[in-house]
Amino acid sequence: MRSTKIVTSFIKDNEKLLILKRSNKVKSMKGLWAGISGIIENNEPPLKRAKIEIFEEAGIIEEDITLIKSAEEMRINSPQYENHEWEIFPFLFESKNPTVKLNWENSEFKWINVEELENYETVPSLQKVLFNLL
Repeated sequence: MRSTKIVTSFIKDNEKLLILKRSNKVKSMKGLWAGISGIIENNEPPLKRAKIEIFEEAGIIEEDITLIKSAEEMRINSPQYENHEWEIFPFLFESKNPTVKLNWENSEFKWINVEELENYETVPSLQKVLFNLL
């Protein structure tokens, strides 16, 4: 089975959680809500990739985030590719009143309460990834 290593990060501000809606310009999971995700390149440390993705996708600099928790790597079967799985490295960060500036990968963002996540059409297993961090 082929696998792709990715990071998925969540940012909390008080009791609110940042979720992003994937744009129609990305290759996969168009229009679905997600955390901040990205493919780990080469052998870079997952935490380093998580911070890069947070800056690229949400415009939040490393100095404005604090790592609260990371969870064990999770393996999730990819619904769109046969014989393929995602190796997900989950992270939860905190930030106080950050200014979010989206890039082309996402079309909108929302700050929600954790229990509201089930009301959104999300990328596969997003709740499972998040609950491993809470």
